[in-house]
Amino acid sequence: MLSFLVPVLAAAFAALVLTGAVRDLVSYTIPNWISGAILALLPVAILAADLSLATAGLHVAIGVGVLIAAMAMFAFRWIGGGDAKLFAAAAFWMGWPAVTDFMLWTALTGGVLAVVLMSMRRPPLRPLVLLGPPWLVKLSEPGGAAPYGVAIAVGALVALPKSPLLSGLVL
Repeated sequence: MLSFLVPVLAAAFAALVLTGAVRDLVSYTIPNWISGAILALLPVAILAADLSLATAGLHVAIGVGVLIAAMAMFAFRWIGGGDAKLFAAAAFWMGWPAVTDFMLWTALTGGVLAVVLMSMRRPPLRPLVLLGPPWLVKLSEPGGAAPYGVAIAVGALVALPKSPLLSGLVL
């Protein structure tokens, strides 16, 4: 009945996670409204995709599980608060089995991001990076944080097509 909304909602989800990634990249912050909007769109997406109650419940259970894990990662200072919220909000959209791809691609992209940041922060590249825009200079500061929202966005965008929310949608 509302299936025509599914591609629109998927595009909105993609735009929101990309906005979170860009904001994290340039300012090391992910505004709460981004994670809030992702969560606010979820019930509409569940209705539009005509998910069964069991499948919708699994989406929620996965999201709650990832939220607990993200809170633990934040408590250990492995990721920032905005990263934890974006990670959990995106996980609510994944469902099973897409959440496994989401976590795998987020972790792999996070590893690549770490290698790139470490390279930018070393003497051979740092002088070149210092010629760039202020946000790039900040990224290259030795000992600085990593904008993990970038990895979360990549993981979410790669995994989303496997989500039950998009089943039946040809991408």
